[in-house]
Order: sequence, then C-alpha cells, then structure tokens
Amino acid sequence: MDALGPAVVVDGLHKSFRLPHERVHTLKERVLHPLHRATHENFRALHPLSFSVAEGEFFGIVGRNGSGKSTLLKCLAGIYRADGGRAWIRGRLSTFIELGVGFNMDLAARDNIVLNGVMLGLSPREARRRADEVIAFAGLQQFTDLKVKNYSSGMLVRLGFSVLIHVDADVLLIDEVLAVGDAEFQQKCHDQFAAIRRAGRTVLLVTHDMAAVERYCDRAMLLEQGEMTLLGDPHDVGMSYLQVNFEQRRPQAAPDDDPGGRRYGDRRAEILRTWFEDADGHPTTTLPHGRACALCAEAHFREDVDDPLFGFNLHSDADHNVLAAHSGAGGAQGSGRFRAGEHVTFRVRFDNVLAPGRYDVTPAVAQGGAWLDRRERLASVVVTSTQATDAVVDLPYEVSLERSASSSEALV
Repeated sequence: MDALGPAVVVDGLHKSFRLPHERVHTLKERVLHPLHRATHENFRALHPLSFSVAEGEFFGIVGRNGSGKSTLLKCLAGIYRADGGRAWIRGRLSTFIELGVGFNMDLAARDNIVLNGVMLGLSPREARRRADEVIAFAGLQQFTDLKVKNYSSGMLVRLGFSVLIHVDADVLLIDEVLAVGDAEFQQKCHDQFAAIRRAGRTVLLVTHDMAAVERYCDRAMLLEQGEMTLLGDPHDVGMSYLQVNFEQRRPQAAPDDDPGGRRYGDRRAEILRTWFEDADGHPTTTLPHGRACALCAEAHFREDVDDPLFGFNLHSDADHNVLAAHSGAGGAQGSGRFRAGEHVTFRVRFDNVLAPGRYDVTPAVAQGGAWLDRRERLASVVVTSTQATDAVVDLPYEVSLERSASSSEALV
C-alpha cells in the first residue's frame, strides 16, 4: 500500500495563536486611556506533531473540543500557516473542513460547484460536466439556481461533501461531516466512506463518532490540548477518547483483579465477574448452536448511582462485534437508584444463532455516557455446531425453487 512512500508526512508541525486579554473597541476608549497597552497571551493550539499516513490509509483524528483537531487539518490544507515544522501531501488534495468555506454565498450552487472544482484541480470543462452529478448526490435538484446564502446548514453540508467526493482527489481531509445533516445524508456519507475505502484513497477524518472510527479507520490518533497522546489501533484510541471525554473527576483507587486486561471507568461501580448460561440457566463455557442462552455479569456499587446502564458487547475470534445489548434498548425506562454496597446481577437472554467458534464478552456499567466500569474481553465461550458456515451468524432459513418452462417450450 505504501510502496511509493506515505501520502501524508507531518514533521514537528506546531501552531500558536495570540489571545488579547483586553480589547479597545472604540475611539473614545483610546482617547480616555491613551497609555493603555493591550496585552496578549500566547495559546499553543498544536504542540509539535510528527506522524505519517500511508497511501490508501483511512486515518482517524479524535479528541475533545479544543484539542487541536481542526487546527491540524487547516494547517495541512493551507488555511492556517504553521509556526514551525513541515508537512508534505502527495497528490491532489480535497478538503471538507468548515461549513461554507470555499463557497461564494452570492453565487448559485452550480456556479459554486464549477468554481470549487477548478480550485481543486479539475478543468473548467470537467467541473461543468460533473455539476449535475454533484447536485444529484446532494439532492438539491430543486435548488440549483438558488444562491447558497439562502441554503440551510444541512443543504450547505450536503453540497460541500458532494463536491469533495466528486473531484477524484488522492487525499481527503474531512472534519465532522457525520455530525450534521439528516439521517438519510449521514447514511450516504457512510456508504461513500465505504466506497472511498475500497477505492484506496487516503482519508484523514476528524470526528466525535467513535463507531465510525472503528468501522472505517485503519489507525487513529488521539489529541489532547494540542498534543498527541495515543496513536494506533482505532478501538484503543476510541476507548481512550471516551475515558478522557467523560472523565468528570479523578478516578478513585480500586483493586484491579484483572491486571492483564484493559479496563476503563471511574469505578463507582465495579464488575466483579461475567459468565455464560445455557438454556437451563447453568453456567457453561460451551454453548450449542440453536439453543437459548444468556450473558450474565455481577456488579458491585461503591457509591450511590442513579439510572446506570448495563450492557455487553460480544466479539468473534475475527474481532467482529456480533452483539451489542444494553438495559436502555427500546426506550426502556431508567434502571433506578443503586445504593453504595449494593450488588446486582444482569442478564441478556437470546437464541444462539452464532456460527461455531470462540467468542469474548465485554461487560460494562455506564451512566450518562461515562464508563463506571468496562472490562474488555473478560470471559469467553465456545459455540458448537454440527454445521460449518462462513458467515458470522448461522440463521435458520428455508430454500425454495420455482421452475418455469422456457419460452420455446411454452409456444409448443
């Protein structure tokens, strides 16, 4: 994939902004305070960053608001000039960084498409040829002659993203496109991301959607206060992001009887153990295919907690997430208040349609989006079956065949 070298190289890139402590807004203030001198504070938005992105790689950039994600993309796109360091990008670059950037608000959609297409490297003839295709993808056929200053934010983002993906760029910089737009457009984005990934184009994606990071990204990077704190596996980066993002106070010390596993949360509740039960409710390490079964876990509360959420993720040995279940599914009401010192056992029952193989379970207790305790792959089970399948699940099904006479026979 990277035989020709990386598509993006960042070497020591850093960026700061001057923040005034007090502004003089009027001439009167200037006259009344002639000796007043404004002072500034130097804010380091990006500490020196160094990393590379291979050609064809889908690279995620995550972090809390203000962590420097958008600043990094704007430096790479040439919107901001970095204070130091260097960045190389090989090939044609296309950016979707900020709503409306690059559009002339007094022009109609078609004119903006042609203008942006030329700016992104297309010839004027090619940009005009693709205009109808861009408009159709954005679903704006009724509004092609309307000035974009009259567009809603959803219409603007659809137009901008459609332009981005239709210029055949080698490297795409995308910032928060999944955070806006309606459900239909977001599904279009997901479908297009899958197509971009299959086409082997290089993407740098900034998002707060950790599911998208795990679904599409080959690697990811976590930024915190302008510094890179983690670079590597998308799942690990996503879990670290959630830990940082929802960490409301300093985690309390608690014994960890699972030193070899990954564990997240502030431990106001602790998962003590997890296990599988067969159709008769007996603990087991093997589950026959086609029978009822249950995932179970026991938790202990160290503090009072209101309406916690209990859940499981079940992973195949190929690292597919085959089941995600929690106590809030289907709009269920809150689970109530759990007192300090209280124990609870929670179960998820289902019919076992899993394909034969080994599966690991990750139990979790959460509240308001923050982990109280999450223990990665705490237990495992082997699903047995007399039939083999290449699918993730082995669903029951029926097959029927209907034969009809050929056209020549029907004429006889």
